[in-house]
Amino acid sequence: MLITSEGVKVGHPDIVADAITANIIAEILDEEHKIGMDINTMPHCGLEVFLGKGFCIVGGEVATRIYVDIEKCVRQTVLSIGYNDSAVGLNGNSMGIFNAIIPQSPDINIGTRADLGKHKEIGAGDQGIMYGFAIDETPELLPLPFVLVNRMMRVFEGSRNPIFAPDGKGQVTVEYDDNGKPLRVAKVLMSNAIDYRHIAGHRREEIEELAKENAFGCLEEWVDENTEFMFNPTGEWQAVNSCSAADSGVTGRKLVCQFYGAYPGAQLGGGAVVNKSPEKVDCSASFGSRYAAKNIVAAGLATKCSVQLAYAIGVAKPMSIYINTFGTGILPDRDLSKILEEVFDFTPRGMIEKFDLLSGDIYRKIPTTLFMDDYPWEKTDKIKDLKKAAGV
Repeated sequence: MLITSEGVKVGHPDIVADAITANIIAEILDEEHKIGMDINTMPHCGLEVFLGKGFCIVGGEVATRIYVDIEKCVRQTVLSIGYNDSAVGLNGNSMGIFNAIIPQSPDINIGTRADLGKHKEIGAGDQGIMYGFAIDETPELLPLPFVLVNRMMRVFEGSRNPIFAPDGKGQVTVEYDDNGKPLRVAKVLMSNAIDYRHIAGHRREEIEELAKENAFGCLEEWVDENTEFMFNPTGEWQAVNSCSAADSGVTGRKLVCQFYGAYPGAQLGGGAVVNKSPEKVDCSASFGSRYAAKNIVAAGLATKCSVQLAYAIGVAKPMSIYINTFGTGILPDRDLSKILEEVFDFTPRGMIEKFDLLSGDIYRKIPTTLFMDDYPWEKTDKIKDLKKAAGV
């Protein structure tokens, strides 16, 4: 049995769009903290970015007490990723920027402030259904193909060889036995734009070998002599035809890659994450559901777990909490669902405070990966509480 996950570099145009929105929100949070911000005076943001050839449109809604230079944020983000010349598909110094941000709707605002809302609490910024997932096949309690493909993306992002331009994506295919245990990496696909300004003296075969060294070097404990490797399978990908010079970038379009890499059983719900302030449960509850699923598996209550959280706009507590352990739970899923409600605080306020989601530094990190870092929602600090509630 073969299972494949897809990953993207932060230089992919869709992730560049995500990074722009995340950095704008981070800057807003930083400036709000300077004038004294708490959870009741927090800004509310829902941003969208469209990247085209040589230009960027930033739109959406914001409620804040401060001013942020949107154009400066966009340029700094694009340049920090490595897009400083049209030869690599985008130039943060010269790109056109259109700001279409408007104030947040007052009807939405009253539902997300405890002093204004009907329920006198910080309600969900919108309705939505979010899923979290965990499985015991890696130390990160994430699917192995997802972990490996993201590891490969980080290696190519950090490559000091300028031949590999910022834009790239890949896939890792893992072979499993009949019992669902991962055996080996069967196939690796890496597509990366090539900056021909630095290619003098290199043949295509040599560039492919460099790419293979990068990929297999970070996957070495899983690859073998039979592992297949493909690089730029169309035969050509010039950096001048990469990023938004070739493909537009849109906020939230790589959710499947970001959420568990399309691993079977790991469902996708909600919407884009990094473009919203955390009262929007697309953001906070995506982390909250992952936190719950990971702690269930870490506590030994299941080896595979999916958690669904559903919300109504303006209401703090979830409309429903659902858990699926795929037959691996030591208790019935119905009982585990009740335990989740007892142990975890899934209100926007609870998740914002637990996960430090008013931190600009958190927002700056998450466009690279939503998980697999020292994020608060990746902690397994509820094991004791879960075991006690489960009577084990």
